[in-house]
Amino acid sequence: MAVNLNIRSNVKKEQLLYENLVIEALKIYGQDVYYLPRDIVNENRIFGHDVPSRFNSSYKIEMYIDNIEGFDGEGDLFTKFGVEIRDEATFVVSRRRWKQTIKYTDNEINSNRPREGDLIYSEMSNKMFEITHVEHEQPFYQLQNVPVFKCRAQLFEFSDEDFDTGIERLDDIDKDYAYTYNLILQNNTDRIRQGMTVTQMLDSAQNLSITGEVSNYNNTTKVLSLIHVGATDGKFHNFITTRTVSIPGVGGFGITSVTEDNKISNNEQNDDFSTLTDFLDFTENNPFGDPENN
Repeated sequence: MAVNLNIRSNVKKEQLLYENLVIEALKIYGQDVYYLPRDIVNENRIFGHDVPSRFNSSYKIEMYIDNIEGFDGEGDLFTKFGVEIRDEATFVVSRRRWKQTIKYTDNEINSNRPREGDLIYSEMSNKMFEITHVEHEQPFYQLQNVPVFKCRAQLFEFSDEDFDTGIERLDDIDKDYAYTYNLILQNNTDRIRQGMTVTQMLDSAQNLSITGEVSNYNNTTKVLSLIHVGATDGKFHNFITTRTVSIPGVGGFGITSVTEDNKISNNEQNDDFSTLTDFLDFTENNPFGDPENN
């Protein structure tokens, strides 16, 4: 027997009422987060991943964390290599609000839903999460429509992505964790600013050059710190002291030395691991193995 034609569950007015109630609830019980769309710079179509990627925009929107007693995931894991924090969370966002706030504003977004790989920054927990899956069928068509997206996300691990969102505390991720080249200039200046581009020609005949983005400059020590360094041929090259570097609008400068600063240890999750003296004895040569002199 067919369904009762006198009772319908897809009344447009009821759907809109239900959606409006959901949006109001998210505004009351949710929290403000920043949504950061990932921009693909150069996708590796063989392995299907993007080694260089950037986040050049951010959008503030209300989302509800669908976790009752804390973050999901495996929690804090103590291993012989250190501590790993594997927090996970589910963020609920209104479909209409996402399209009005993010999709409508960012012309580079070609999807009608949040995308895997995009980031969500939670101001409440001061943590950045990366979306791993977007569920688009929960709750399951109560009124023949689904008013929300559920974004399942895990704690984001920085791997030299470029942040230029305009939000200082987000853009500082570059400054604090990116692989850095430190150049000591021969002359000092007070005109160098963070975000400027520094270029050095390596081979004028082949038009080969190397560029980097200024993350910091110390006018006293004349140390110029550069991040996101790359050459025009896509291969590894380093700055050389026999050629000058140029900064548009500032000028050219000779350099006396070049050093590299790998800040991967700053991004580790085990900052307090070595202070747990009652957990491991770090005075031993091998605190993870058998005790010495036994």
